[in-house]
Amino acid sequence: MIIKNKALRMASVAAALLMAGQAWAAEFSASFKNADIEEFINTVGRNLNKTIIIEPSVRGKINVRSYDLLNEAQYYQFFLSVLDVYGFAVVPMDNGVLKVVRSRDAKTSAIPVVDGSNPGMGDEMVTRVVPVRNVSVRELAPLLRQLNDNAGGGNVVHYDPSNVLLITGRAAVVNRLVEVVRRVDKAGNQEVDIIKLKYASAGEMVRLVMTLNKDANPQGGMAGSALLTPKVVADERTNSVVVTGEPQARERIIRMVRQLDQDLQTQGNTRVFYLKYAKAKEMVDVLKGVSSSIEAEKKGGGGAAAGGGGGNSIGGKLAISADEASNSLVITAQPDVMAELEQVIAKLDIRRAQVLVEAIIVEMQDGDGLNLGVQWGNTNGGGTQFTNTNLPLGQVIAAGKAYDKNGSTDALGKLAGSFNGMAAGFYHGDWAMLMTALSTNTKNDILSTPSIVTMDNKEASFNVGQEVPVQTGSQSSTSGDNIFNTIERKTVGTKLVVTPQINEGDSVLLNIEQEVSSVAKAQASGTADLGPTFDTRTVKNAVLVKSGETVVLGGLMDDQTKEEVSKVPILGDIPVLGYLFRATSNTVSKRNLMVFIRPTILRDASVYSGISSNKYTLFRAQQLENAAQEGYLTSPDRQVLPEYGQDVTVSPEMRQQIEQMQRQQQNTASGARTFLQGNQ
Repeated sequence: MIIKNKALRMASVAAALLMAGQAWAAEFSASFKNADIEEFINTVGRNLNKTIIIEPSVRGKINVRSYDLLNEAQYYQFFLSVLDVYGFAVVPMDNGVLKVVRSRDAKTSAIPVVDGSNPGMGDEMVTRVVPVRNVSVRELAPLLRQLNDNAGGGNVVHYDPSNVLLITGRAAVVNRLVEVVRRVDKAGNQEVDIIKLKYASAGEMVRLVMTLNKDANPQGGMAGSALLTPKVVADERTNSVVVTGEPQARERIIRMVRQLDQDLQTQGNTRVFYLKYAKAKEMVDVLKGVSSSIEAEKKGGGGAAAGGGGGNSIGGKLAISADEASNSLVITAQPDVMAELEQVIAKLDIRRAQVLVEAIIVEMQDGDGLNLGVQWGNTNGGGTQFTNTNLPLGQVIAAGKAYDKNGSTDALGKLAGSFNGMAAGFYHGDWAMLMTALSTNTKNDILSTPSIVTMDNKEASFNVGQEVPVQTGSQSSTSGDNIFNTIERKTVGTKLVVTPQINEGDSVLLNIEQEVSSVAKAQASGTADLGPTFDTRTVKNAVLVKSGETVVLGGLMDDQTKEEVSKVPILGDIPVLGYLFRATSNTVSKRNLMVFIRPTILRDASVYSGISSNKYTLFRAQQLENAAQEGYLTSPDRQVLPEYGQDVTVSPEMRQQIEQMQRQQQNTASGARTFLQGNQ
């Protein structure tokens, strides 16, 4: 195409020159001779169309020459390299502005944090977080600091919890350090060796080996590096030592363990264990079973024969005996067995908790009775005799005849002694009449509060009462005279037998046997000559109770109504007159009985002391109340407990003897001092 218009040709030339100028603007000359660094920065900013902020401390001259033209990216890297040579660095801001500062201050500025996808390049200041998987960053960080430009703003920081490195510096240097970390972070050959001990205890062996390693290298490492320090763990169950680490470190530990695991000159090891709480004699039986299981497991499940002699002997290698005088155990065993038995003893020889068991027995009785009767008799024709009157007419007639015959009143006295109520009648000729009457009204309230303290899983009994004689037999001669009687004594009162077991959550399982017995005041009809009648209330049970709570064990509510009529047929049914030929007995009784229980766990001495103080103070208060009341004894004659925690009261005579003895000791000491002073 031919351009004929002159103006058009001039415009085309101008456009071509403009395009050529833009092409030339993409390349820059990098030659500066003795130029001020501030002018150099301004020139670069103008060429790259960048806003650059210069720190006031940035001063100096630069000399640099380049014979090649540089594109924009090369020109920017040239700019960074020149500043690095003269000790300065560029920090890019979020708004695109560049800031020139001293290199040593760049690491505390807002330099970018990069990762593997965009690591940065050249002399650009960056920070990179490098995770390390197989090597300790504490050991690796000092090595990297030697390779970093620390004077020029580089820095390496390690963070132990995450095992990561924080590397700051120029991108090229940081990338080189990351490559070093990648090559160093290799998993070592840390295999596991298990050493089965024959003679020594695994726990003791590990403690000894670790102590030797610590003494050999106070810094905690072996062969100059913690990475070469093996890990040594004891397996108490199999009496083995487990070693993991680098091959050289493992070999060293294995040799040490083999040398230490040697048989003793004597067959076994003897130790004495002084028990603090448990009984040695009872502990022997437990340890026998444990040692038998240990030996059977060591022999692959085979049984072990028990040897003779004191204690327990298995295979001639183990013996357990108790010394009751010192409450100690004497054990001879191989070290591995000894270690297991020692653990068992430590867990069993503990202070056992105690349990305070308080019982409350409440009983209320109320009864009304009425006995009324008339009996007739004739020596020729017989008579009526009613057993519900407790005074049979036949016996009264026989006693009357004995009195008429020889004047003896023994039979009458015996009858009168066994009868309660009023009896009236007559005996004349062949006829006799006896009228009896008795009205009773009984009320009885019983409150018993037995309490006892015992160990966990230990049976305890509490018994308060009296022994009542009971005739169980008699021997008579052929003439009827009584030669002797056989007497047994029966204990009546309050009895409490309890076995507590402390469970989880401060609950107590109680096996209880509670009994309250007494001699009945009223005898059953026709049993006066057979001995006393006993009232017995018994509870035998097992309950689960929370410590400090009161629960009811059981109870009885009993209402009884009894009516008994004895009469002469036909005559006893006549209105009004029939009362002369019959005997009536009416009885109404009510009885309520409840038994309560409350356990309290005593785990320490302070709780036990507090409960003891409460019981002691209550009893002392009752004594003081009794002493304040009028009676035959004056107040000085009444014995009162001292306050809780004070010494027991001493009688005046004993106190005078103590004071006299103290004065004699003081006089003797004074005379000795005078004698010594006179001889000096």
